Amino acid sequence: MDDRTFSAPPSALRFRTLLYRYWFFAWLFRDAGRGTVFERAAAWRHNREQARWLPTYLRRWATLGLVFFVLGALVELAGGTAMLAALFFVPSAISVPVNAVISVAWLGLKLLPGPL
Repeated sequence: MDDRTFSAPPSALRFRTLLYRYWFFAWLFRDAGRGTVFERAAAWRHNREQARWLPTYLRRWATLGLVFFVLGALVELAGGTAMLAALFFVPSAISVPVNAVISVAWLGLKLLPGPL
């Protein structure tokens, strides 16, 4: 991504970019494995500060998973086909590993010492 997407006001961002930022958190973080020792330390501090947003993403994905699971269960109860129910159960199942990744990233940034 280029720098203008980070500095643009939210109203100037395209809907696709806003949607990506709502569901995925990678844009918040900097690469702490590149640069000089000082740049890596600054990136680590930045990432630790940005980790405060990870529980928000965790809640979003958990809610999405729960909603899709309930929709899949309702389709099954209503006598819908298994393929139709799978359209809801698959996103529900995908939310589980996404939440696991978010949890590990959050705990790692909160509990582990810096790379230096």
